[in-house]
Amino acid sequence: MVKRRKLTPKFKAAVVLEALRGESSQAELCRHHNLSETQVSTWKRQLLENAETFFESEDRFPSRESAERIAQLEQLVGRLTLVLEIQKKSTDFLGLTPSQQPCLIERTHSQPPTTYP
Repeated sequence: MVKRRKLTPKFKAAVVLEALRGESSQAELCRHHNLSETQVSTWKRQLLENAETFFESEDRFPSRESAERIAQLEQLVGRLTLVLEIQKKSTDFLGLTPSQQPCLIERTHSQPPTTYP
């Protein structure tokens, strides 16, 4: 059984750009790179259909800092959810009334869990 080649996006882009330049025919290009013409045509169509995304605003793609901040906030949400579940179970276990529950929460969180920008 023949193992399939893994073609990188960089290679695909280079092949498509070479095909779009028109310096050689698509058939010659495919023979040179050992590719099918259908595959190169598909890559070319995909590039042309999605070319406008290259010029879209950078706001659409989160920056590294934004991604890190999102990860931190997701971790915070997870920790706070866990704390809330523990508090709910402990108030049920201790048989506290609703008027006594805020006391437990206030004592647990005397300081804010994180600073906000």
